[in-house]
Amino acid sequence: MGRCIAILPAGGTGSRFGTACPKQFTLLLGQPLLVHSIHALLQDDRIQAIHVIVSPEYETFLDCTPWHGRVTVMPCAGASRADTVRQALDRLSPTLRADDWVLVHDAARPCLSQSALSRLLDTLWNDPVGGLLAVPVADTLKLSGAEGRVRTTVDRSGLWAAQTPQMFRFGILQQALQWATTPTDESAAVEALGQAPRLVQGDPANIKVTYPEDLLYARWVLDRRIDVREGAA
Repeated sequence: MGRCIAILPAGGTGSRFGTACPKQFTLLLGQPLLVHSIHALLQDDRIQAIHVIVSPEYETFLDCTPWHGRVTVMPCAGASRADTVRQALDRLSPTLRADDWVLVHDAARPCLSQSALSRLLDTLWNDPVGGLLAVPVADTLKLSGAEGRVRTTVDRSGLWAAQTPQMFRFGILQQALQWATTPTDESAAVEALGQAPRLVQGDPANIKVTYPEDLLYARWVLDRRIDVREGAA
């Protein structure tokens, strides 16, 4: 069946977040955002290993002991997300086959649900290429022109907002990132190879924490899930 691993790029500075430390290390419900994102991936046993990619100065930040070897830290973050994932894949290449699965998940996306993760894995497991979680765009979109005025309204039909995890065969993803120049995500790199990644219905709650106010919504989502679990128990 091949292997299935996950990569969490966690080398960003979080410049838009406005805090002294990178946003992925900001506390949410007593734990760093990054830890919540790790726990989200641990929900599915098909993911055999999770590799957290950090800058060298944060190599010892995360204690992986509680995860009994399933989570490891690799201090090889690059200047960009694409560089970080590329360097991680190069390090892991001796242990992976071309048809193994690699999931790339944002370290600052702590609200990934078990249902969305399972849907991604179930849908793509036998796919030759891979795909990503995404949600159809619901808002009316405006294209700006001069002086911040509306130039036109954009037809939103067929438009999806990309999320993570993004899940691709190792061989395809490694090749895509070697050739791509400045891809905004893994899907964009794979698309540049002429491939068509599959869109898998995501979850609007699976937000990427970008600004401090995003923490309020993420806290509400996670608190609600805790309440549901406790109520079920």
